[in-house]
Amino acid sequence: MRRILTFFIIILWSVAVRAQNGQLAAMRGTVPDSYNFWLYAPREYVHEHRRIPIIIFLHGASLCGNNMQRVRRYGLLHAIEKGRYYPAMVIAPQNPGGAWSPKKIARILDWVEEHHNTDTTRVYVIGMSLGGYGTLDFAGTYPDRVAAAMALCGGSTLRDFEGLGRIPLWILHGTADRAVPVGQSKSVVKAIEDSGNDKLLRYDWLKGASHGDLARILYLKQTYDWLFSHSLSDKPRETDRTISISMSDLRDAYANLSPEETRFDIVSEITR
Repeated sequence: MRRILTFFIIILWSVAVRAQNGQLAAMRGTVPDSYNFWLYAPREYVHEHRRIPIIIFLHGASLCGNNMQRVRRYGLLHAIEKGRYYPAMVIAPQNPGGAWSPKKIARILDWVEEHHNTDTTRVYVIGMSLGGYGTLDFAGTYPDRVAAAMALCGGSTLRDFEGLGRIPLWILHGTADRAVPVGQSKSVVKAIEDSGNDKLLRYDWLKGASHGDLARILYLKQTYDWLFSHSLSDKPRETDRTISISMSDLRDAYANLSPEETRFDIVSEITR
C-alpha cells in the first residue's frame, strides 16, 4: 500500500512540475518566403495565458544552415536551457546563409503577433556577430516596431541610419575582436552621431574582450532587464543608462543559473 501511495505521489509531483514548464517548438515552413524558426513560450503564456513581450534573437554565421538544432548551441535558447529565465516569447530564426533579411524577419513577427497574444509595444531585438548586423538592419528598417535593440560585435549594411536614431539602442563590441573588428560598430556609432540623431544611442567598447566573450552577454540578467525597461508607449522615448555591463560581468555570466527553474517541453516539430 505504501509503495502504491508513493507511486501516485511521484506521478502527481511530475504533473505539477510539468505544469510549470514552458514550450519550445521548431517551426518549419510556417511563414512563406521567410526563415524556419524556433518559438519559445514561457510558462506565463502556456499555462497562465498572460500577454507577454517578444524577444527576437538573431544568431551569428556559425549557426547558419538547415539543421535547426544548431540554433540552440548558444544564445537565448541555450541560456534558457542553462537556467536564464525570460518572461517573454522568444523568436529564434535560422538563417541558411548570407545577410539577414529584415523583410523575412518582419514576416515572422507578423505571424507571431497574429497567432499569439503578445504585447506589440514590447518587441525587442538582440543579435551577435552576423546577428548584430541583422539586429541593426532590422531595427533601422522597422523602428516603429522595436521597443529596444542590442547589437553585439556586429555592424550594419544600412545606408540610412535615421531609423536607428529613433529607438533605444545599445551597441557593444570587444576591442580584441578578431572576427569582426570593433571598427564595424564604431562606424555605425559615427554615422548615427554625424546625423545628430544619437539621443537614444549608447555604446560600450569592452577593453580586451574577444569575439567569443561577447556571447556571454546573452546569459546576463541585466541584458534583459535593460531590454524590458523600454516600451513603444514610453513618452518620450528614453534609453536606460543605469544598467551597465563590464568585463567582470562577462566572467560571471554563467553564475546563478538554475536549469530546474527554466524547464520546457519540446513540442512536435511543426511543418506547414
